[in-house]
Amino acid sequence: MKRVLVVEDQLLLRELITRLLEGMPTFELVGESGDGQEAYEMALKLKPDMLILDVLLPGLNGVGVLSRLKRDLPEVKVLAFSAFPNRRLVRDMVEAGANGMVQKSESLTILEAAIDQVAAGQTYFSPHISNMLRDMMLNPEQANALDELSPREREILQLIAESFSNKEIASQLGVSVKTVETHRNHIISKLDIHDPAGLTRYAIANGLISAE
Repeated sequence: MKRVLVVEDQLLLRELITRLLEGMPTFELVGESGDGQEAYEMALKLKPDMLILDVLLPGLNGVGVLSRLKRDLPEVKVLAFSAFPNRRLVRDMVEAGANGMVQKSESLTILEAAIDQVAAGQTYFSPHISNMLRDMMLNPEQANALDELSPREREILQLIAESFSNKEIASQLGVSVKTVETHRNHIISKLDIHDPAGLTRYAIANGLISAE
């Protein structure tokens, strides 16, 4: 019996996934969450065999959750779940250790196959994402300004776009306000965007936060 934790901030989708798991006799749902930090803490406590992990989460996003989990629970299998995958997002998730990735627009049949294969220790990438990975291998020179940001800078950009203050970001990440200010200045310089509204629009356009 494979123990699964479902992490998805859209309640309707989360309920759909949990009902799918209930119909799969070799899986046991051990928990669910719509918040990245909460999900990470739940995983440390519950030690599931597998996570079904939304990429776009408030606060600590999917890349952040995944990188921490692969450090602290290296054996856990992670199937990433994304509405709008792009090259940078797919690359970050793969580099962080995702065992598979599917689009939210795929059928339940594909999602079920992905869950089975990832839980069995294999990899599974849905057709569109497989094509994207192939294109990245064939055309590695393609990039955008977001690729110039470090993982921590992308994390801070997301939090800025979610309207967190420097002090709140520092508290959430466990760093000093001065460190956040330094990262913020680097982000502004690299993207050449100098106002919070512009940074928010950029984060939405590049899939760091939802337009909702």
